[in-house]
Amino acid sequence: MTRDRLAAALALNGSGSAREARTLLLDGADFTWLSDGHKTISAHRFWDTWSWRLEVMRDTGVTPRSGLAEAVDQLRAAGDTQTHLATIVGTGGRFTVFLSADLATCIACM
Repeated sequence: MTRDRLAAALALNGSGSAREARTLLLDGADFTWLSDGHKTISAHRFWDTWSWRLEVMRDTGVTPRSGLAEAVDQLRAAGDTQTHLATIVGTGGRFTVFLSADLATCIACM
Protein backbone atom coordinates (compact mmCIF):
# COMPACT_ATOMS: atom_id res chain seq x y z
CA MET A 1 0.00 0.00 0.00
CA THR A 2 1.44 3.33 -1.03
CA ARG A 3 0.54 6.78 0.28
CA ASP A 4 -0.80 7.79 -3.15
CA ARG A 5 -2.94 4.67 -3.46
CA LEU A 6 -4.43 5.18 0.01
CA ALA A 7 -5.10 8.86 -0.76
CA ALA A 8 -6.86 7.88 -4.01
CA ALA A 9 -9.06 5.35 -2.19
CA LEU A 10 -9.99 7.92 0.46
CA ALA A 11 -10.90 10.45 -2.25
CA LEU A 12 -13.57 8.06 -3.54
CA ASN A 13 -15.39 7.75 -0.21
CA GLY A 14 -16.84 11.25 0.12
CA SER A 15 -17.39 11.23 3.89
CA GLY A 16 -16.08 14.01 6.10
CA SER A 17 -13.82 11.56 7.92
CA ALA A 18 -12.33 10.30 4.66
CA ARG A 19 -11.63 13.88 3.55
CA GLU A 20 -9.98 14.69 6.90
CA ALA A 21 -7.95 11.47 6.82
CA ARG A 22 -6.81 12.17 3.25
CA THR A 23 -5.72 15.69 4.15
CA LEU A 24 -3.80 14.38 7.16
CA LEU A 25 -2.19 11.68 4.99
CA LEU A 26 -1.16 14.15 2.29
CA ASP A 27 0.26 16.45 4.97
CA GLY A 28 2.70 13.66 5.87
CA ALA A 29 0.92 11.70 8.62
CA ASP A 30 2.11 8.16 9.30
CA PHE A 31 0.03 5.33 7.90
CA THR A 32 0.03 1.60 8.39
CA TRP A 33 -1.64 -1.04 6.30
CA LEU A 34 -2.72 -3.48 9.00
CA SER A 35 -3.73 -6.25 6.62
CA ASP A 36 -0.33 -6.48 4.94
CA GLY A 37 0.11 -10.09 3.87
CA HIS A 38 -3.03 -11.21 5.67
CA LYS A 39 -6.44 -12.30 4.53
CA THR A 40 -9.34 -9.92 4.24
CA ILE A 41 -12.24 -9.78 6.68
CA SER A 42 -15.92 -9.34 5.89
CA ALA A 43 -17.22 -5.78 6.37
CA HIS A 44 -20.15 -7.36 8.20
CA ARG A 45 -17.81 -8.64 10.93
CA PHE A 46 -16.43 -5.14 11.40
CA TRP A 47 -20.00 -3.80 11.41
CA ASP A 48 -20.92 -6.26 14.20
CA THR A 49 -18.12 -4.93 16.39
CA TRP A 50 -18.38 -1.23 15.64
CA SER A 51 -22.19 -1.05 15.72
CA TRP A 52 -22.10 -2.62 19.20
CA ARG A 53 -19.44 -0.13 20.33
CA LEU A 54 -21.50 2.77 18.98
CA GLU A 55 -24.60 1.51 20.79
CA VAL A 56 -22.70 1.18 24.09
CA MET A 57 -21.28 4.69 23.71
CA ARG A 58 -24.73 6.14 23.13
CA ASP A 59 -26.21 4.15 26.03
CA THR A 60 -23.52 5.32 28.44
CA GLY A 61 -23.43 8.95 27.34
CA VAL A 62 -20.01 8.78 25.70
CA THR A 63 -19.65 10.98 22.64
CA PRO A 64 -18.69 8.75 19.69
CA ARG A 65 -15.60 9.72 17.77
CA SER A 66 -16.14 11.79 14.67
CA GLY A 67 -17.40 9.78 11.72
CA LEU A 68 -18.16 6.62 13.70
CA ALA A 69 -21.92 6.56 13.03
CA GLU A 70 -21.43 7.19 9.32
CA ALA A 71 -18.69 4.54 9.12
CA VAL A 72 -20.94 2.01 10.86
CA ASP A 73 -23.65 2.71 8.28
CA GLN A 74 -21.14 2.30 5.44
CA LEU A 75 -19.87 -1.00 6.87
CA ARG A 76 -23.45 -2.26 7.13
CA ALA A 77 -24.11 -1.28 3.52
CA ALA A 78 -20.94 -3.10 2.41
CA GLY A 79 -22.34 -6.41 3.71
CA ASP A 80 -19.98 -9.29 3.03
CA THR A 81 -17.50 -7.22 1.02
CA GLN A 82 -14.00 -8.33 1.94
CA THR A 83 -11.97 -5.59 3.57
CA HIS A 84 -8.48 -4.62 4.67
CA LEU A 85 -7.62 -2.17 7.45
CA ALA A 86 -5.30 0.79 7.51
CA THR A 87 -4.62 3.50 10.07
CA ILE A 88 -3.53 7.08 9.61
CA VAL A 89 -2.00 8.86 12.60
CA GLY A 90 -0.82 12.43 12.74
CA THR A 91 -0.99 15.55 14.83
CA GLY A 92 -4.47 16.20 13.44
CA GLY A 93 -5.92 12.90 14.64
CA ARG A 94 -6.13 9.17 14.14
CA PHE A 95 -8.27 7.43 11.54
CA THR A 96 -9.21 3.82 10.92
CA VAL A 97 -9.75 3.11 7.23
CA PHE A 98 -11.62 0.10 5.83
CA LEU A 99 -10.49 -0.68 2.27
CA SER A 100 -11.87 -2.96 -0.42
CA ALA A 101 -10.05 -6.23 -1.12
CA ASP A 102 -8.35 -4.69 -4.17
CA LEU A 103 -7.33 -1.63 -2.06
CA ALA A 104 -8.91 0.71 -4.62
CA THR A 105 -11.89 1.90 -2.58
CA CYS A 106 -12.37 3.22 0.92
CA ILE A 107 -15.46 1.43 2.25
CA ALA A 108 -15.57 3.41 5.49
CA CYS A 109 -13.39 5.74 7.53
CA MET A 110 -13.59 6.85 11.13
